[in-house]
Amino acid sequence: MPLSTPIAEDPEKGTLEVVLPTVPVLSQISHDATINNLSRPAADEKKVADLTALPALVPTTKPAAKPKRKISRWIRFQLWYNAYRRFFTIVVLFNGIGLLLAAMNVWKYPRKYTGAFVLGNLLFAILMRNELFGRVLYLIVNKCFAKWTPLWFRLGCTSSLQHLGGIHSGCATSGFAWLIFRVTLIFIDHKDNHDAVLIMGVITNLAVAISIGSAFPWVRNTHHNMFERHHRFIGAWVFVVLGDSYDLDTHSWNPNGIRVIRQQDFWFAFGMTVFILIPWFTVREVAVDIEVPSPKVAIVRFERGMQQGLLARISRSSIMEYHAFGIISEGTHAKYHYLICGVQGDFTRSLVNDPPTHVWTRQLKFAGVSNTSTLYKRGIRVCTGTGLGAALSTCLQSPDWYLIWIGSDQEKTFGPTISGLIHKHIGPERMTLWDSKARGGRPDVMKLVKETYTSWGAEVVFITSNYHGNKEIMEGCKEVGIPAFGTLWDF
Repeated sequence: MPLSTPIAEDPEKGTLEVVLPTVPVLSQISHDATINNLSRPAADEKKVADLTALPALVPTTKPAAKPKRKISRWIRFQLWYNAYRRFFTIVVLFNGIGLLLAAMNVWKYPRKYTGAFVLGNLLFAILMRNELFGRVLYLIVNKCFAKWTPLWFRLGCTSSLQHLGGIHSGCATSGFAWLIFRVTLIFIDHKDNHDAVLIMGVITNLAVAISIGSAFPWVRNTHHNMFERHHRFIGAWVFVVLGDSYDLDTHSWNPNGIRVIRQQDFWFAFGMTVFILIPWFTVREVAVDIEVPSPKVAIVRFERGMQQGLLARISRSSIMEYHAFGIISEGTHAKYHYLICGVQGDFTRSLVNDPPTHVWTRQLKFAGVSNTSTLYKRGIRVCTGTGLGAALSTCLQSPDWYLIWIGSDQEKTFGPTISGLIHKHIGPERMTLWDSKARGGRPDVMKLVKETYTSWGAEVVFITSNYHGNKEIMEGCKEVGIPAFGTLWDF
């Protein structure tokens, strides 16, 4: 959407109100035809022709404000205090108790082996964001618990996998706290420690503080490149291993390799290094074909098919500025897979204005919440705009999933490739394509979701939308008791 477009005129957000003319022919069209008329094949051309013959929809001069649904504070709290924050609380609470006991000299072990607590926490923080570790977890859950286990258990599995970032953040924060504690102990006994250890301790604290600070959502979302440059635990393991190499009894360096290898710190540091490097070993420069159906979107095509529920990171350079997009594919047997890149920043704008012939990507893809769709007997995939990129593969590859896609001028904006994939693999009986430009605004999304949830016999709803759309649907689903998982804004 162009930046110059006034918010009040954005039909995709449902702010454009229209007056529908009273025409008798409308009463003859069934509800299903009305909902799915944009997604039906040529069999319904006559009905569509009747609709197109209607007078043009005329916007009112003063759009009427839609009444906001009143959501209880309890529901909002439950959505806010999700599994991410619960994981974070548990991790920080346990570490905080241990840190307090160590500071009071009640628990002596952490005072002697503080480095193990620092690097142990940082190792788990890295592990929770590692593509390989994540794929293994998703694989185990999907293979072992699909469909036969109780619904509450499967929902818990999806929630836990989606919110592993809470453990990541909790361990990173706790590791930083233990690092401060270690440096504090060194300064207390500064006479017995070498100046190099003290200096490295201060530098490491600053580096980790910057790393954690760059991960706050408002920094990460508005300054993505800054996040990438600084969100690294640079120097933490160097400082800890350096401290272990200094003999406090003899006040001399003891670079004995055997002694270092026997330390817990070394193996935590080794694990961190391995898991950080694994994804980078899979980085490749690959050829791409880019289709630009409109100034708002670039469709990037890659060789080979993919399983559903995966996301790809791409960049114009091999090291920096990687951006994640949902993968669209007909299956592992397919010849191609696609990314929908909506124009939002400099990187995606450059894909439209200056399409590259090659991009850098990690061949090891990471799993998203849609990857757990195999756990459920039936489900609904709700998406708006370019959110289709993260949702479509699930509906293409499984006949048990229903697609609800809300967008503006969909076929013109997203082009024939995406439209062709939809109509080739998804029948009109399991999709609703709502063109908000043609229909004069967004539908009553919750009414649509509730009706589809009942008629389709779904067990769960997955949502990919912007912040306000995600919030509205998640609150509505929580209110009526529909299990739903939305886009994350806190990871």
